[in-house]
Amino acid sequence: MSEITTHVLDAVLGKPAAGIAVRLDRLSSSTWTAIANGITDTDGRCRYLGHNAEAGTYRLTFATAAYFNLHRRSSIYPEVAISFLVDGASHYHIPLLLSDNSYTTYRGS
Repeated sequence: MSEITTHVLDAVLGKPAAGIAVRLDRLSSSTWTAIANGITDTDGRCRYLGHNAEAGTYRLTFATAAYFNLHRRSSIYPEVAISFLVDGASHYHIPLLLSDNSYTTYRGS
């Protein structure tokens, strides 16, 4: 079984992005089902989303609009959704590097 974690870095400020709501969904029979929710901590991390995740397709959705509104910034991305494949055996750390008008993701360690 796999573990799924994430963290968010505000690339404009060069600091962790705390307080972003994150939802983890799993795709089954062409339907996304929510399996976990979390909020990034003061280090920008969501450590307890997917424990014992089976092989399959997953999606992390970050509610970025509230974060930008809280910091009196605007963005064209009210949310960011990242879909990825899990093999059921490895750890999957999916970071989000976020700025007002762009974002980047990768498979971390």
